[in-house]
Amino acid sequence: MTQVAYQLSERRERPLSHEKHWELMTADQKMALYDLNRFGYRLLFVRNMPEGPLAVIAQQSDIAAIDNEGELNLRPDISLRENPQQ
Repeated sequence: MTQVAYQLSERRERPLSHEKHWELMTADQKMALYDLNRFGYRLLFVRNMPEGPLAVIAQQSDIAAIDNEGELNLRPDISLRENPQQ
């Protein structure tokens, strides 16, 4: 399944709460995000990918990702869609 198709199949009617996204993260991801909080990064959401959970984080308008092993990617190939409910 392609990444786009995989992401489309993951869409939910109701968004998960911040706590639920936090629970989906690995311990390595949580430690990495904890370290990045002092620089203003916050958790946006977690996506379940074939390789494991991918935590998508942001610092103002800059998007980054933390893989399941806690490795930070400051230039992920991710584009966010607008949320019409905001």
